[in-house]
Amino acid sequence: MGIELLTGTAVQGNTVALRATQQGHFGITEQETTGEVSGFGKMLMNSLQEVSSYQNEASDLSVQALVNPESVEAHDVTIAMAKANLSLSIAKNVVDRVIQGYKDITNLR
Repeated sequence: MGIELLTGTAVQGNTVALRATQQGHFGITEQETTGEVSGFGKMLMNSLQEVSSYQNEASDLSVQALVNPESVEAHDVTIAMAKANLSLSIAKNVVDRVIQGYKDITNLR
């Protein structure tokens, strides 16, 4: 059993693809060993990327409104800010609930 170095394909940004080495551990299936993320984790990551895009859109519209006020309607900036604020608030609540659920499960002993 040797040490394997990570390749450029295993590291993408700040994400490292983990490999399961033992098929019998925790009921690992073939899909999980291929690196495809599915289910709750995929949905959560997609949702966080959507929150990020709302934040970026609101920021871009705000900058555009300051640089060239005639090119952007005020209500578009307001709507973008409201979407960004609401999505961030919902994401924060989901993260808080997940953390609270994890704490509750670990305290069941």
